[in-house]
Amino acid sequence: MANLRVTEIKAFVPARHFETSKQFYQDLGFAKASEGGGVAYFHFGHVSFLLQDFCAEGLAENFMMHILVEDVEAWWNHVHASGVVSKYGVRCGDIEVQPWKMKDFCLADPSGVLWPIGQNTE
Repeated sequence: MANLRVTEIKAFVPARHFETSKQFYQDLGFAKASEGGGVAYFHFGHVSFLLQDFCAEGLAENFMMHILVEDVEAWWNHVHASGVVSKYGVRCGDIEVQPWKMKDFCLADPSGVLWPIGQNTE
């Protein structure tokens, strides 16, 4: 019988200005675990993604990464305390209650990638 166990899945997140984006994620609290060949591996606890030094026209503005958290208010406070909103001139919305039983807010990175950060309400 073949072993088809999946151990991890990661998205390649586009970056217009690779150095700026790397610093943004580090300022936000992500750890850079490795880097090479135009790809940087970031993680926050047990969740991770790959930041790539590549961004086709229109890709970043149409790219989203969702983070499900236990305490959305703590994350909203963390984002603002980190200083990334003013330092990078990015957008960070208010916490909203969604009809799909979640409350969330959206943070855009310096390339325009949208990160909805949400908490289940049920």
